[in-house]
Amino acid sequence: MRGEPFRPRYVSEPMAGGSTKAVLAALAANLGIAVAKFGGAAYTGSAAMLAEGVHSVVDSFNQLLLLFGMKRAERPADERHPFGYSREIYFWSFVVAVLLFTAGGVVAIYEGWHKLADPHPVESPIVNYVILGGAILLEAASFRVALKEFRKVAGDRHWWTAVTEAKDPVLFTVLFEDSAAMLGLAIALAGLLAAHLLAMPMLDGIASIVIGVVLICASILLARETKGLLVGEAAAPEVLAEIRALICAAPQVVGVRDINSVHLGPHDIVVTACVDFVDSVPAGEVERVTADLTAKVRAAQPDVSHLFLAPTSLA
Repeated sequence: MRGEPFRPRYVSEPMAGGSTKAVLAALAANLGIAVAKFGGAAYTGSAAMLAEGVHSVVDSFNQLLLLFGMKRAERPADERHPFGYSREIYFWSFVVAVLLFTAGGVVAIYEGWHKLADPHPVESPIVNYVILGGAILLEAASFRVALKEFRKVAGDRHWWTAVTEAKDPVLFTVLFEDSAAMLGLAIALAGLLAAHLLAMPMLDGIASIVIGVVLICASILLARETKGLLVGEAAAPEVLAEIRALICAAPQVVGVRDINSVHLGPHDIVVTACVDFVDSVPAGEVERVTADLTAKVRAAQPDVSHLFLAPTSLA
C-alpha cells in the first residue's frame, strides 16, 4: 500500500473557532444564571427554580468538558496513537450527553417529586419572575451565538439533516444545551406562574419533573448522535466523490474502487482506495503519480489528513 509515512509531529487541525466561541458564550451565560437561580431558589423555596439551577450547573460542566476535550484532541500523534487524538472530542461529547445531562435530569425529577410529596407555597414569586426573565435574556444571547455558528456549517440543509451529518459534535451539543435551557426556563416560568395564580404549589413540582424529562430527552438525542461519531463515520459523499474524480482524472489511472474513509475528528479524515494503473506504467511512475494525487487531494480537501492508495488490478 502506498501512502504517506507516519509523521510523529503531525497535529490534527484545531477545532473550528466558531465551536470555541459558542462554548465560551454558553459557559459565561450559564455561570451567571446558575448563581441567580440558586439564590432565587433559596429565597423562595421553588423546586422548579432549584431544578433550573442544577440545569445551569450541569450546562457549565458540559462546556468545561467540551473545552477540555477540544484541547485534548489537538495533541500530536505518538507511537501509541499514530493517527493522533482527534477522537477525544467525540469521547468527551459522549460523556457530556450521557452523564451530565442525565444527572441533571434525575436531580430535577427528584426535586419535583419531593415537592409533590410535601407541597408548600412559593415565597416571593416576583423574585423568581425577575430571575427567570433575566435568565431567558442571557440564554437567548447564548443561543443566538450557537445558532449563528451552526448555520455557517449547516448552510441550506434542514437543521436535523445538518445535525445528523455533522462531524463536529461541539456545535450541535451547545445548540441542544441552549435549546433545552430555553425550554426549561419557559416551563419553570409557566409552572411558577400557575402555582402562584391558582394557589397550587404542586404545579411547581410538576414543572421541575417536566424540566428533568426535557434534559433526559436531550441526553438521549445527543448520545445517539455522538455515538455514531465515536464508533466511526465515513466522510461526506461529496468529499469522496471529489477524491474519486481527482484520482480518475490522472491519465495513468484506469479506475478506482473501494474508497473507504473514516472521521477521526471533525477535521481529520483517513481515506483508502484501490487504484488500477495502466499496465505499461513503470513502478517509479506509479510512485510519482501517487505522490502527485496525494498532494492534489489534500489541496482540494484539507481535512484529509491521511490518504493511502493501493495499486491493484481491477480485472
